[in-house]
Amino acid sequence: MSLSLERTASLIVSHSRLLLDAIASSPAFSLSRNLVFAYALCSLSATAYRELWARGPLGIFSDLYRSASKLFFRYLLRAPGIRDKVDAEVSKVLVSMEQQMVPRGPDITYYRELPQHGWSEEQIIAEMQHLSLMQHSAWEAGKVSGAVYHGGKELIDLQTQAYGMFSVANQLHPDVFPDVRKMEAEVVTMVLNLFNAPQHSGVGTTTSGGTESLLLACLSAKMKAYHERHVTQPEIIAPITVHAGFDKAAYYFGIKLRHAPMDPVTYKVNLKAVRRMINSNTVLIAGSAPNFPHGIIDDIEGLSKLALRYKIPLHVDACLGSFVVPYLERVYREIDPTVNVPVVDFRLPGVTSISCDTHKYGFAPKGSSIIMYRDSSYRRHQYFLATDWSGGVYASPTLAGSRPGALIAGCWATLMKMGDDGYYSSAKSIVEAARLIRSSIAADIPQLTVLGDPISSVVAFTSSTLNIYEVADSMVAKGWHLSALQNPAALHIACTKLTTESCVMLVRDLKDSVAQIELAHGAESESDIKKKQGDTAMLYGVAGSVSTNGVVDEMVYGFLDNLYKA
Repeated sequence: MSLSLERTASLIVSHSRLLLDAIASSPAFSLSRNLVFAYALCSLSATAYRELWARGPLGIFSDLYRSASKLFFRYLLRAPGIRDKVDAEVSKVLVSMEQQMVPRGPDITYYRELPQHGWSEEQIIAEMQHLSLMQHSAWEAGKVSGAVYHGGKELIDLQTQAYGMFSVANQLHPDVFPDVRKMEAEVVTMVLNLFNAPQHSGVGTTTSGGTESLLLACLSAKMKAYHERHVTQPEIIAPITVHAGFDKAAYYFGIKLRHAPMDPVTYKVNLKAVRRMINSNTVLIAGSAPNFPHGIIDDIEGLSKLALRYKIPLHVDACLGSFVVPYLERVYREIDPTVNVPVVDFRLPGVTSISCDTHKYGFAPKGSSIIMYRDSSYRRHQYFLATDWSGGVYASPTLAGSRPGALIAGCWATLMKMGDDGYYSSAKSIVEAARLIRSSIAADIPQLTVLGDPISSVVAFTSSTLNIYEVADSMVAKGWHLSALQNPAALHIACTKLTTESCVMLVRDLKDSVAQIELAHGAESESDIKKKQGDTAMLYGVAGSVSTNGVVDEMVYGFLDNLYKA
């Protein structure tokens, strides 16, 4: 029996070999093999050509050098003898970070289990009042860059009432809550009109914030290109200064993000670099109005021309500009007609989508933003449909399923309360505060240099003679929290309504900080100064170094972990 099986197996093997030899020697197989090889070679060549054309030989060499350096130092820091020392130092930083973020003490109690019996309303209010007294940044005094976009106590009281009236409302069920559906539609339409969307075709949705708005703009562009142009390797071109939400979208949705460099003088995106990066896989071009780091408005008109020429969608990130940018033309006609305010909205024919945060300079409750499109052919690609689900037909317009109708009610109430005249007055005061800070730095603090030509609400500055992060730490000691930037090293202040009352004090304290640092540099050795560096100087010294690649990652992981420690 076994002999018969062996003979059968032997015959099968021998016949299989003969068949394979016959196939391999056939002209059709040879042609197919050559075609597959040629296709693979062409694909690799096309990819290499695109990279070479987009980045240039120096750019590719720079990328390879930096990547190799990062990889080398990442492994070096993991080597025996070095790893233990690095881990010990990182642990010290993480412990210090936890002590700051998760305070302990006899007056702080962490509740890790549900109370055996529900608390009374008086107990809850008392505990929340106690929590509100925990040490925090002096945002009430306008000493924080952005972060708190405060419209005043009157608005907060109105929003609280709106939230109470619609606390159970859910936009997932418009049939159950038609009132919230109406308010949401009206909020979207108001903002569309603010950005001059086409009257009969402009559409949009609300979102939970600027990041979700950017995610949806990228998702819509990806899916539109996939369904209409069969693009399977999508790429987005955005300035190096664009919001990190684009990096997040690329990470989540499998998109390649090409970062275009900025002009070293204007700090706007380099249009020539953008043009060189465009290829058949490009699904979206993006620009900022203004960008977060330096408060500079990109050349949206130039990007619009490129978008039209190559028939590619263009997104304008106006999340930070929100309810300031639409009023800039009117504001500057009044305060300085010589300033050229660029057009950044749907009046430019190449602009296909715009994001605007109503919870920033619109003063709506946190968790409120709008994504707008030129027409519905773009918006429909952000929708999700499951028409054959066993639970029934499921559809959602944004990333979330259930959405809090109370936030929409608060946003609607805020827009109706502020009105066009209220937002114009707010934008004017914020722009004037930013201009005062900018002109005062130029006139009174020669050690600092304002980056570019900011005309909106953000002013960024650096120094060629001082460590700018030392300035940040000195300002922290004075109660200020400015945003630290890198590449190049700089600080910025995003002015808010609160800043309009504190901008003079900011300039005064900034001038004092610079003077103190210069005095310290003159009296102490470089090693002594380094030992006294504050958190900002040390963190960004590590983050900006290739040789410490991976170390800052662990610090950031630790920071995120601390958010959920009790």
